[in-house]
Amino acid sequence: MTRPDPVDGPYAVHDHAHSGGPVREVPNGQGRTCSYLVTGYDAARQALADPRLSKDTQVFFAANPGGRDLHPALSRTMLATDPPGHTRLRALVTKAFTTGAVSRLRPRVQQLTDDLLDRWPSGPGGEVDVVEALAVPLPVAVICELLGVPESDRPDVRRWSAALFAAGAPATTDAASHAVASFMARLIAAKREAPGRSLLDGLIAARAGDDRFTEDELVSLACLLLVAGHETTTNLIGNAFLALLLRPAAGSRLRENPDRIAGALDELLRFDSPVSTATFRHATEPLTLAGTDIPAGAPVLIALGAANRDPRRFADPGQLDLDRDAGGHLAFGHGIHRCLGAPLARAEAEIALRSVLARFPGCRLAVRPEQVRWRTTRLVRGPASLPVRV
Repeated sequence: MTRPDPVDGPYAVHDHAHSGGPVREVPNGQGRTCSYLVTGYDAARQALADPRLSKDTQVFFAANPGGRDLHPALSRTMLATDPPGHTRLRALVTKAFTTGAVSRLRPRVQQLTDDLLDRWPSGPGGEVDVVEALAVPLPVAVICELLGVPESDRPDVRRWSAALFAAGAPATTDAASHAVASFMARLIAAKREAPGRSLLDGLIAARAGDDRFTEDELVSLACLLLVAGHETTTNLIGNAFLALLLRPAAGSRLRENPDRIAGALDELLRFDSPVSTATFRHATEPLTLAGTDIPAGAPVLIALGAANRDPRRFADPGQLDLDRDAGGHLAFGHGIHRCLGAPLARAEAEIALRSVLARFPGCRLAVRPEQVRWRTTRLVRGPASLPVRV
């Protein structure tokens, strides 16, 4: 879906939502239970941490069948579980994404970035697609190396991941879920035959050591890490570059002061969140959120992008202000389900921005802003293509 404005297109809708209150009822039609949309910052932060809002999709869809054929490894990931199961699964992989662990990965991320930028055109007037030539392949390479996915399989990973987030194409999404699950099951079997030193090898060994999770959980966790490990970062890089391309003065400031890039990421994340809407939740009991009564069983959708543009939390939220203290933004979520890979995503985005700004100071958008193509998905937000002249 091409938006009339590459940055502010969806936010006009959010501005209208803010004027109508932080939580509103959204009819689903066909006699189904109404959903509740959360757009206010305070309400969103509360909802993200409220244990009465369950992420257990298995329970919800058993009571509300929808005719989908998503593979269980994708529909019942760690993101779709509640404590204590969620706590146990998350503990198995948390150490791989700590700040210290990510710091040790930075030299490799820089090398991968440099290798990709070496392929960009160097002559005057050369054109390259930032999404295709950096925003997608860099995070894919990083997470695939971390998990031990062979390089020959990475094009399939990219294709399946894009299909999983396609809006209005349930058959395509369902088929991609089965393809990813089958691939990860085969990869796990292969690693049992010939163990390596990847994160996935470590998870296999942990299961063999004290049987803390089942084979189905192992496959599901591997699928989640593979897909979620690059999707957010791809959109973060694409959105950040576009925001700076449309505001040359901001890009120049960061180019001249590269040490500011890490701090500027919070404002870039707030300004255009790579995840538009948090993954599914439903009320396990009646509750009141920001003055709105939500009945038991109702789906609750938390619009992270809208919450990050709430004028009651961030003054003049439609302006990109690199001097703003944007700490507390919800781009990575909040609470026990906050994005596990946030430190890695930030490191990749920082290195990508720093490297492009240094090597290609004259980089500019090669199409009119309204011609930027966007991904057709409701869950994440990012350009599908971002052609620039370098």
